Amino acid sequence: MSTPLLIAKNTEHEVFLLSQMANRHGLITGATGTGKTVTLQSLAESFSRIGVPVFMSDIKGDLSGISQVGGGNAKITARVAQLGLDDFAHRAYPVTLWDVFGKQGHPLRATISDMGPLLLGRMLNLNEVQQGVLALVFKIADDNGLLLLDLKDLRAMVQMVGENASDFTSEYGNISTASVGAIQRGLLQIEMQGGDNLFGEPMLNIADLMQTDGNGFGMVNILAADALMTSPKVYSTLLLWLLSELYENLPEAGDLDKPKLVFFFDEAHLLFSDAPAVLLEKVEQVVRLIRSKGVGVYFVTQNPADVPDKVLGQLGNRVQHALRAFSPRDQKAVKAAADTMRDNPDLDEADIITHLGVGEALVSCLDEHGTPSIVQRALIVPPQAQIGPITPAQRSTLLAESLIAGYYEKVLDRESAYELLKGHAEPAKTEAEAPKGFTPAATPDSYRPNARTPEPEAEKPGFFDNLLGNGGGLFGGGNNTRSNRQGLGETLAKSAARSIGSAVGREIIRGVLGSLLGGKR
Repeated sequence: MSTPLLIAKNTEHEVFLLSQMANRHGLITGATGTGKTVTLQSLAESFSRIGVPVFMSDIKGDLSGISQVGGGNAKITARVAQLGLDDFAHRAYPVTLWDVFGKQGHPLRATISDMGPLLLGRMLNLNEVQQGVLALVFKIADDNGLLLLDLKDLRAMVQMVGENASDFTSEYGNISTASVGAIQRGLLQIEMQGGDNLFGEPMLNIADLMQTDGNGFGMVNILAADALMTSPKVYSTLLLWLLSELYENLPEAGDLDKPKLVFFFDEAHLLFSDAPAVLLEKVEQVVRLIRSKGVGVYFVTQNPADVPDKVLGQLGNRVQHALRAFSPRDQKAVKAAADTMRDNPDLDEADIITHLGVGEALVSCLDEHGTPSIVQRALIVPPQAQIGPITPAQRSTLLAESLIAGYYEKVLDRESAYELLKGHAEPAKTEAEAPKGFTPAATPDSYRPNARTPEPEAEKPGFFDNLLGNGGGLFGGGNNTRSNRQGLGETLAKSAARSIGSAVGREIIRGVLGSLLGGKR
């Protein structure tokens, strides 16, 4: 049964967000200082109370207070009395803290392979030609079972492809040396900005975002983004990757009484600014389809014009705070914002938008039929938890008592592309000397997903046959002699099979945004 969430109120009307319509997405807009952050916290608390987990980024460091009991705020007390909220009660909410840099929360990581070439190319600010070369690098790695887990894996892979470009031209196309150099420089910049913290293992398991506490309250996941915002494209790409993980891994859910998760995308203009058309098309597709997975996406930005029309049309629930109109361009933006809501004949929305007070908004939510309700001018219901940041001691307590305490803090460094390609560069081992880290082969060919059918002796081994040991190359046996050691290619095949989670998988499959498809790696 759908639960109505009171989000705003005026002297005549109460504005409710129906839980069954919460996965139809939403938009929170307004100029700086008009109350967007408090609205974001109030909505997060409302979802948590009905058992819906929330994910949101903390741009200014203000949202962590949701973990503490509110009270002692004169403005909140006055707003509660003004709205006549008789059942208002101060309380704390369950919170899990995340931080890419591992300082203000649990480390949040992705692997290079899971991020995929499309999202990584945006992070590296590559042009179309450079993006194509990066896609080829991923394709070559995918085709040959080379796992790209962290930055050193990708650097090693790009270097190897660049140095052997002529060997790949006939199968994969031309590989520009200049593009290889641009990718390497981009990777160096990302590393200097802390990208080595973002990429690696253990990778985030999205199931850890979708928890409830013992009281049935949804977990509020807060990503510390104040430091991350110094690299806007890294920030926006990371959140887009999280959306793609939810989209690719969650099963179809249909119409639910309440969402499985609500995802707030703060500073949403960073996602769409200078984004290539192909990426915008994919984002629009994900926003349109992720609703059926039970996920509601709420974009938070200053102006509705920051969001492309195709995405804006998918956002049914709207909260419009004040906008400023100091120039003709601003006035045009105000009119456009007013036109995006269902008109109220008793209101002049375009004029009101410029005169709204702090914490006041024009609000329109979907009714039980999925139709936008008539816009109302109303005051946002205040949060029940503390407004503002928590102390370092309180943060340390939250981390120590977290359900996942200690898990993501232990960095893993599995054998992947860097180690395997680095091993190829080392002097060849003699027949009597087994390569370090390799064990005798004991797995039948039928259980090796990338095992090759023996080729006729007349055929020459290809580049990766020599590289990975399938044609008598480094660390592998020849065509005529079966080595009692497993070749490097066999090791890669087994590693890839374990990562994908299937003993019969033949290839790596990527989803809409280029991330690995499927819930198991």
